[in-house]
Amino acid sequence: MKVFSTAVRIKICATCGTSFNCGDSEGGIACWCNDFPPIFKPLETDDCLCPVCFKQACVVKIEEYVATITPETAINNKAAFLPKQTNLIEGIDYYLENNNYVFKEWFHLKRGSCCTNGCRHCPYGFKKRVS
Repeated sequence: MKVFSTAVRIKICATCGTSFNCGDSEGGIACWCNDFPPIFKPLETDDCLCPVCFKQACVVKIEEYVATITPETAINNKAAFLPKQTNLIEGIDYYLENNNYVFKEWFHLKRGSCCTNGCRHCPYGFKKRVS
């Protein structure tokens, strides 16, 4: 019988050098990075990144992807087929403006279809017109 450790590993961020806790998937602990969209290929970075650097790397990668999307390519985009997440991440899925949530293109792309509410960052081309 194989016994797994339940200890959290301390790692050093490959970008900034900060130490951080890394969940050990073999030990049954879900790592904090599992809350982020699975948009990185294995070995795309030298090693794990700390939460701050990982979030920034996700933002950059997502913004690069979103920049390639047109209203015609928004339907059936690859973000819609990612595993569904239950949590929203500020700076990736939304930002706050006057205490209101403003959903970003990534949030809408993950949903996979237009809600026709005229959202500010609608990637499907259905934005409200200001008179």
